[in-house]
Amino acid sequence: VFILQVLKWFLSFSKTKLNSKEKLAALERQIFDFLGFQWAPILGNFLQIIVVILGLFGTIQFRPRYIVVYTVWTALWVTWNVFIICFYLEVGGLSKETDLMTFNISMHRSWWREHGPGCIRRVVRPSSPGILEDYSYVSVTGCIIDFQYLEVIHSAIQILLSLIGFVCACYVISIFMEEEDSCRSK
Repeated sequence: VFILQVLKWFLSFSKTKLNSKEKLAALERQIFDFLGFQWAPILGNFLQIIVVILGLFGTIQFRPRYIVVYTVWTALWVTWNVFIICFYLEVGGLSKETDLMTFNISMHRSWWREHGPGCIRRVVRPSSPGILEDYSYVSVTGCIIDFQYLEVIHSAIQILLSLIGFVCACYVISIFMEEEDSCRSK
């Protein structure tokens, strides 16, 4: 029993470290999605942060149902990130030029489009009458890596962390269930 307690503590500790990395990655992504006014990813990131906290709470408080919710959400989160990868790589008829990520509310795109590493941004104001003053054409040159690949890298990191979290969560659930079964049989 003592060995099980130590193992659970260790798993809880390692799960805490993993959840911290997942939360940090989701928070970083949330910030850049806010800068780009991408409302669909903002909503997804918000839910990810909430469910990761719920999973962390379930691990610390020995509540397997919360960890199951985290596990199910993780599968959905991986699916969402695969969709984002397909979206930015324009797989299957998807186009990164659509307003899908902004819910057709604004004309904003990925923040990385204009602010990527090495990008030189030049704003050209419209000279035609009748065009809104705040509307401008932005020319971006010299990027070290294109914005769509940065978005793909972000999603790939999210998938990697989520898959590690999924495996750890499944293992913690199995340990909790084994202990619960051993307590019932006594």
